[in-house]
Amino acid sequence: MSQTAPQTAPEAAAAREARLFTITELAAEFDLTPRAIRFYEDVGLLTPARDGRNRVYTQRDRTRIKLTLRGKRLGLSLQEIKQLVDMYESPDDTKQQLEAFLVVLRQHRQQMQQQLEDLQVTLAEIAQHEERCLRTLAGCAPEPDADTD
Repeated sequence: MSQTAPQTAPEAAAAREARLFTITELAAEFDLTPRAIRFYEDVGLLTPARDGRNRVYTQRDRTRIKLTLRGKRLGLSLQEIKQLVDMYESPDDTKQQLEAFLVVLRQHRQQMQQQLEDLQVTLAEIAQHEERCLRTLAGCAPEPDADTD
């Protein structure tokens, strides 16, 4: 019986990095449809390899899906997400990447702040209409009961 030596940390990391995923596995893991994953390919967020007719996804693709979903939760567009993910993977200056990310985040915060203010105005208008309806209903005479004729 042969025993294998335990993996070192770098070997374990390399093994995880070498792991390949099918579209079905990624769809199940991230609660996406295969169609959504193929759409992410179409917009350039993912670049799976092929094994015959099957798509084969790497750990890099898996990470890009995770970052894409995180960006969507922040309300970023797929184009903004792609820019940021591409910058993240670039070996260039990290400072420049972080500054660009801050610009996107600040613009998005400003947009969301405006949406919040618009929602607050709309909610106040709804409250006024509800109050008016309640006052009008309170002043109405009860309708005659149809069964008492």
